[in-house]
Amino acid sequence: MTSNIDFAAIVAASGDAVIVSDPAGIITVWSPAAERIFGFGAAEALGQSLDLITPERHQRRHWQGYHETMRTGVTRYGAEVLRVPAVHKEGRPLSIAFTVGMVTDAAGAVTGIVAVIRDDTARWEEDRRLRRRLAELEAEAAATV
Repeated sequence: MTSNIDFAAIVAASGDAVIVSDPAGIITVWSPAAERIFGFGAAEALGQSLDLITPERHQRRHWQGYHETMRTGVTRYGAEVLRVPAVHKEGRPLSIAFTVGMVTDAAGAVTGIVAVIRDDTARWEEDRRLRRRLAELEAEAAATV
């Protein structure tokens, strides 16, 4: 029975960010982990567009996918992890990994999207460093042949 579950406490306790946005892409829920990852406090983020954390060069593509998901009520990223760039309040780039789910009302109409987000920046930077090192080693090996 879910009546005894405090969902706000669960969201607040999550180590991953929980962000909910309405059909227009306006942020309606901003968890403490979202503040830690992105640097914006709840008072700064609530009521703002998701453009707040979306790099400008990716906004057009983001909104195309967002509006299509809102129109159809279907997303493949409920189980499949999406990895994309994001931006911190200080302007520094982030790499995030997340899944999304559709939020619906009692009649089943889509009222928003919930994203559960992890800061993937350290893993992305390490992967990039390893790819560079591999390219260097391959170049060295090719030069000795």
